[in-house]
Amino acid sequence: MRISAKADYAVRAATFLAASSSAEPLKAEAIAVSQEIPLKFLLNILTDLKRARIVSSHRGSQGGFQLARRASEITVADVIRAVEGPLASVHEILPEDVHYPPPSESLRQVWIAVRASLRSVLETVTIADLASGSLPASVVALSSSPEALTVRR
Repeated sequence: MRISAKADYAVRAATFLAASSSAEPLKAEAIAVSQEIPLKFLLNILTDLKRARIVSSHRGSQGGFQLARRASEITVADVIRAVEGPLASVHEILPEDVHYPPPSESLRQVWIAVRASLRSVLETVTIADLASGSLPASVVALSSSPEALTVRR
């Protein structure tokens, strides 16, 4: 899976909002500076997150952004879907809607399994988990495996 800058920045912005000790909305500029995200790009991301009801915005001098619901209710998958769409697609088609001629027809099952594998991680890690630095044991185990750090080219 290729994780785009947009998806990475969106998760980092949501995590920063969750970790904030302020009850007041945070300015986009503060998020951008702290997370080293270009402001214009971040504003587009925040618009996508607002449309998905992950963040809310408030106008005015005291305005800014905050999570629209509890961080424990927002998964990494939710954030990625908000800015990128489905977690897995094949030529912009959902894996279950792909049809291949023989002998490649079983490839459809592989793409569906890839999506299930992504979900098993991205739907279990919440923004609250990231903000607290306390990841689910299953994710820690996967990332701690020597195989996880093996680079294949």
